[in-house]
Amino acid sequence: MRKKIVAGNWKMNMNLQDGIALAKELNETLTAEKPNCGVIICTPFIHLASIAQFLNQDIIGLGAENCADKEKGAFTGEVSAEMVKSTGAQYVIL
Repeated sequence: MRKKIVAGNWKMNMNLQDGIALAKELNETLTAEKPNCGVIICTPFIHLASIAQFLNQDIIGLGAENCADKEKGAFTGEVSAEMVKSTGAQYVIL
């Protein structure tokens, strides 16, 4: 049987400080109450590396809200899967 997951993202509704507060709150809540599923938080790319510093990735997975379908090239504003991975994120919403 596949492991169930719950994943969420915040779109354009939080700034970095709000995201850090959310990561800390999730750490506390999910440490106290172990969920029976995987939990993943997906952030805008600009916040991935910062949130990774505060998120307990033994408990909560980290992902990006999007990535490009190209490996590299002159695609202004796009983010590759390798760039996402370099932040410590393991997931992406496509």
